[in-house]
Amino acid sequence: MKIGYARVSTRDQNLDLQLDALKRAGCERVYQDVASGSTTARSALDELLGQLRAGDVLVIWKLDRMGKSLKHLVELVGSLIERKVGLLSLNDPIGSVAVTE
Repeated sequence: MKIGYARVSTRDQNLDLQLDALKRAGCERVYQDVASGSTTARSALDELLGQLRAGDVLVIWKLDRMGKSLKHLVELVGSLIERKVGLLSLNDPIGSVAVTE
């Protein structure tokens, strides 16, 4: 299942662009947060990570929407790989992290 995650840093910013792109990418569910990139308090991301199962694909608008720092992002991606969860960033040239058996 494709599951999306969207985040903006302030309430003044709009999630619509991210949400539309995630829905067009085929996400069945989309979790969203309004949280600064420097904080780890992201209730929707925490809930999403708890719901992901092997074979799922986490779809994000950009990598900077998911991790609060490069170290945090690397840890999250490592955790996804261990759990056999794929990762697709719609606007970064990394392609996708494939789910392999």
